[in-house]
Amino acid sequence: MATLNTAPDGQRRILLKGAPDRLLDRCHLELGASGEHETLDRAFWEEQIEMLSAEGLRVLAAAAREVPDSKRALAPEDLHEDMVFLGLIGIIDPPRPEAIDAIRSCHEAGIRVKMITGDHAGTARAIGIEMGLGAAGELKVISGAEIEAASDEELQQIAHDCDIFARTSPEHKLRLVKALQARGEVVAMTGDGVNDAPALKRADVGVAMGIKGTEATKEAAEIVLADDNFSTIERAVEEGRTIYDNLRKAILFILPTNGAQGFVMLAAVVFGLTLPLTPVQILWVNMVVAVTLALALAFEPAEPGVMQRPPRKPGTPIINGLMLMRVGFVSLLIGGATIAWFEYSLLQGMELKTARTIAVNTLVVAQAWYLFNSRFLTASSLAPSRMFTNPGALVSVALLGLLQLGFVYLPLLNTWFGTTPLPIEAWGPPMVIGLLVFLIIEGEKALLRARQR
Repeated sequence: MATLNTAPDGQRRILLKGAPDRLLDRCHLELGASGEHETLDRAFWEEQIEMLSAEGLRVLAAAAREVPDSKRALAPEDLHEDMVFLGLIGIIDPPRPEAIDAIRSCHEAGIRVKMITGDHAGTARAIGIEMGLGAAGELKVISGAEIEAASDEELQQIAHDCDIFARTSPEHKLRLVKALQARGEVVAMTGDGVNDAPALKRADVGVAMGIKGTEATKEAAEIVLADDNFSTIERAVEEGRTIYDNLRKAILFILPTNGAQGFVMLAAVVFGLTLPLTPVQILWVNMVVAVTLALALAFEPAEPGVMQRPPRKPGTPIINGLMLMRVGFVSLLIGGATIAWFEYSLLQGMELKTARTIAVNTLVVAQAWYLFNSRFLTASSLAPSRMFTNPGALVSVALLGLLQLGFVYLPLLNTWFGTTPLPIEAWGPPMVIGLLVFLIIEGEKALLRARQR
């Protein structure tokens, strides 16, 4: 940046500030301690730049040149030579403590964090070490000149191996994004200036700064950070993983519960048995389970270790083979238990209405127990500390219990759904069956964890 100024004595002067190496190239003289112009000692200034940069300071240089009084307009060619070097300014711009923690969390989650900056290589290295991007003896800094000299194939390897890039231009940022994408990486890019817009547009996820960012940058990005804080990105990743997990949990809960109902009816038809459920009773089960149990999984908090997992590969199906196996296993388990207890009730001489009421209770209670299995995809649900992390699940089970009591004991619902009041001891077997389903699924999860280890 340069300005044309008039001093109080009327003298016209150009004042220039910018990157130290760029200003040193434009200067042949420096301002001495006595106030006189001296020959530029470039080696001295470069040593001072390295010292300031090593402390993590962002370094600016200042220069000036007197011009004739007739000079009224400033042109780029006025800045090319004959400037007098005035000195250096070291600016403290420390990273936020929460950003350091966020980078550590990203590394644990398998996310590589790379710093692309226009700062001096020494400044970039010092800040990178402070932020935990690498150890002092191992951290390599690539300059914009090296990026420019590298071929596209060479840059792919450089972009993968190195995490700090200094003295970069907008074109360099764009090439780095393309190089990482060419290796199959999913790239999120942050920026705030107009020059960052091409790289943000090219990245898989462009993230603009909401406070410092320009309108062009915000329009080019998919996400705008309202607080300009890197830790917000880390929290968004954690929230995204939680939402994805909860979606899988909901699917893993809904499919087996519907599968169990389908199996009950299909098995009865195939083997010529009395239908354990009437169509209106199936509608009741679907309604109360969807309104209460399935909804509770949407409020499930993040599982332990959600940010210690590696990222999933793009294109990975939301339902894998292990999930399909559990869907089939749980459908057979709950459906088979319901049919077995219904047939046993008939053998004991119970009326058909009573046996069907018990069958509905068995199906609903088993699904309520299975909800607690579904709250954790592979982690154990038996830990007491995890039982109360989602109060919504407990509320939904309590609400389901009230609805089911009305289903069994309210005369109006008895008439609508063809049910009959049950003695208190008739609730025991469904509760035991539900508990057994819960324990069997926990055993299956324990085998799965052992296999994964």
